[in-house]
Parts: sequence; C-alpha cells; structure tokens
Amino acid sequence: MTPVTVFAGRKVALFGLGGSGLATAQALKAGGADVAAWDDSEKSRDKAVAEGIAVIDLARADWSGFAAFVLSPGVPLTHPEPHWTVAKAKAAGVEIIGDVELFFRERAEIAPAAPVVCITGTNGKSTTTALIAHVLEAAGRDAQMGGNIGTAVLALAPPAANRVHVIECSSYQIDLAPSLKPTVGIQMNLTPDHLDRHGSLENYAAIKERLVSAADIAVVGVDDEPSRQMALRRMAGGRSLVEISGERPLDAGVFAEVVEHDGRRETLIVAVQGGKRRVVASLAGIGSLRGSHNAQNAAAAFAACAALGLSDAGIAAGFRSYPGLAHRMEELGRIGRVVFINDSKATNADSTEKALTSFRDIFWILGGKAKEGGIESLRRYFPNIARAYLIGAASDLFAATFDADDRVAYERSVTLDKAVADATRDALAQPGEGEIAVLLSPACASFDQFPNFEVRGDTFRKLVAALPGFVPFGAARASDRPQG
Repeated sequence: MTPVTVFAGRKVALFGLGGSGLATAQALKAGGADVAAWDDSEKSRDKAVAEGIAVIDLARADWSGFAAFVLSPGVPLTHPEPHWTVAKAKAAGVEIIGDVELFFRERAEIAPAAPVVCITGTNGKSTTTALIAHVLEAAGRDAQMGGNIGTAVLALAPPAANRVHVIECSSYQIDLAPSLKPTVGIQMNLTPDHLDRHGSLENYAAIKERLVSAADIAVVGVDDEPSRQMALRRMAGGRSLVEISGERPLDAGVFAEVVEHDGRRETLIVAVQGGKRRVVASLAGIGSLRGSHNAQNAAAAFAACAALGLSDAGIAAGFRSYPGLAHRMEELGRIGRVVFINDSKATNADSTEKALTSFRDIFWILGGKAKEGGIESLRRYFPNIARAYLIGAASDLFAATFDADDRVAYERSVTLDKAVADATRDALAQPGEGEIAVLLSPACASFDQFPNFEVRGDTFRKLVAALPGFVPFGAARASDRPQG
C-alpha cells in the first residue's frame, strides 16, 4: 500500500467502493485522513464498514468541510451528465480528483524523482503495461504494476528511487489527475471509444494527450492521425519525444519491420537514433507477441525500458520470456505443430481481427452473445480459416454469414468442450508442415453460456490442458517452436 499522507488530518469525501475505491479509502485512512465514503451498493458499503472505513451518506453530508472529493473513475465526471456527487462537490468548491492523482501527489512529497511509466491509448495499453513491467523485473528491477490493469495504484508499494511504477491509465483516470507527471508517458494509439463519457473524439483525444504532455519523456505511436498530431505538438515544443510505429519505418524512433527468410516472416524491432539504425530485438518465435498490434506494443516497451537505462540485450531477453496476458492472444501451449490460443477477451469483431491476422490455417472457435454487426467485418480474413466451430447463441447468425460467403467450412459444436474436441481432432489431422492454430477468439460476449470472458477463457484453458500430448507454454524451450 501507498499511504496517502498529503491529506493527513483533513476530511476527504470518496464515492465508489469497488476494488480501487476501497484501496483508495484504505490508503487515505493509513495516511491520516478522515475519510467519508459512500457507494450506491449496500453490499459495497457493508464491505467497507467491515474493513474499518467510515461510511457516510454523501447526499446528506456537509460538503463545506471536505478538503477534496475522490471519485471512482467508473463514475461519470462530465458526460452523459455529471454524477450527483460531482454537482455537490462543485457547488461546495471542493476539488474533484482520483486515485492516480493521489498517487502523484504522494510521490511529489516522498520521492519526487521516483521513476514512473504511465501508459494510455485506445488499444494495446494493457499488454504494453504488462510487457514493460515484465522486462523490468527480468532485468532485476523492482517493478510495481497497476492502475487500470489488475492492482489499484494505491495498493502498490510506495514510490521510491529504486522502484519503478508501471501504471496503465484510462482516460477516466487521466481526467481526474491534474498533477499527473510521469517519467515516461506513452500514448499508444487513438480510435473512437468511450465517446458517451467524453462527449466527442476531440475531448477524448485531449484527455489522452494530457498524459504525454506532462511526461518528462513522451513515447507516442504515430500510426493514427490523432496520435501523430500529438507527436507533432510535442516536437514543436522542443521536448523529449520518441515516436513508435508498428507499421512503417521512421527516420527517428522505434519501429517494427517485417523481413522474410526462406519464406518465413520475422518481425524485427528497429531503433533509429542520430541517423543510425540498429536492430534491437526480434519477435520471431515469441508466441505472446504475435501480430502487428503486438509489434507496436513491443516498440513502445522498448522505448520506455531504454529510457529507464536497460540495455538492448536486456530488453530483448525480457521479450523472449514474456508469457502474455491471460485471455488476450494467450499462447497456452501446443501439441506438435498445433498451438492453442486463448483469446477469450475478444468480445467483438474488432478484437478478433487481430487474432485472425496473426495466423494462417486457423481452426477457429467462435460464438456466444453476438454484438451488433456480427462477424461481417471479418470477411477479408476468411481465407485464413481452415475450419470454424460455432458455439452459443450466435451460431445461426454466424452460420448464415459463412453460408453466404462459401469460403469457410464450419460445424455447429454448440458447446465449448465439444468445439475444443472437434477443432483439435481436425487440426491434428491437417497435412503439411508449419504452425497451425486452434484459436478461441469468440467475437462475442460470453453471457449466453458463461458469466464473463474470464470464466470462458479459464474453461478453455482447462479443456486444452487435459488433451493427450499437450505441452504447456514454457515447458519447451522457445527455440523448439517454429520460427516466424
């Protein structure tokens, strides 16, 4: 925990007692603040009381005595309309902040030079955050990972000169953190998202840009126009900038380059500095970093870790041992040349697109509760599909899409256990050489057969682990895997 001492002896209101909210209340209390917490959920309030947090109905509280109001990032600040607590705070002239803001204020008090890496963007920020933390740990550094991924930021160990915090920041968290000032700030990419909470793409982009504008060193993806404009504004100000790309060469910065050797493709990470180019890492054979989206993630991670003083060799070694995030293109293991991939987090077609570009000869398990548009946008990738296995409520809809296209053979497996058995049978019978994939990438919500995508992915993992001859990821040396 990071005790928040900057409000010691003062009263602080807090709304939202989920995981991060409860951790924030505990950190404030540990630092000597008088916390008045509230949540609309009686269950959450009861849990807070059981952990010694004072619960006070903020609708009836006297707001004039509060030094600050800490709002959960999941609660609307501005759009579609401000939460009722926001209106009360503004009426009383009480500043509205979040847990990331408290972390940076505490850092300024106890260890202002402590290294902090903050990562934002529409896509890829979780993988990039986890990859940076893993590379740092593999190099022997004390890396504390949290924020929008996993552990609440104030539940991490306190900032210190010999400790690196790697924090994933959502736009909601940035919007509540006016003192945000990372050592390295990363903006991955930007596409329309969360516009119901920010009102417009311009507002959403402006919030994201605050992170890199405040950073000592900015790392900015330039593969989309809004982020490219952020990089140009940073450059115009003459401040430290590293551009990254997963798609094209750069005159300066870090980018991914695909080369071919004997018909096999290899992705290289290339750094260009002072006009000099050097290959700093290869992603060949790293199952957890497949695809162009992961190439951009690796470029960002390299830029951040290099800025923190790690060597090229140390970063490349960390890449090779990176296990990946659960349920996100997670390589579970293999039977011979058949690799099993858990991409249960792919709950819509846009997310599944990344998986379908990462393999050829895919035995694709898909289905669940369909999102609007189904899988129509994925037609261009149908040539990569060896066979599809339909599960859940979307089976009729997806079967109709395949019937209309006539390029994908499929069967109705109905349930995940049957689909795993069917896909494994067909994949193992496939003639030829080279890697083939049994891929769970549902392009659907899970709620017809599973309570959430995590349970769906965990079920897939258990089914695959029970297959005869299955070798889990990490049990075989990376060099034993097909390269490419």
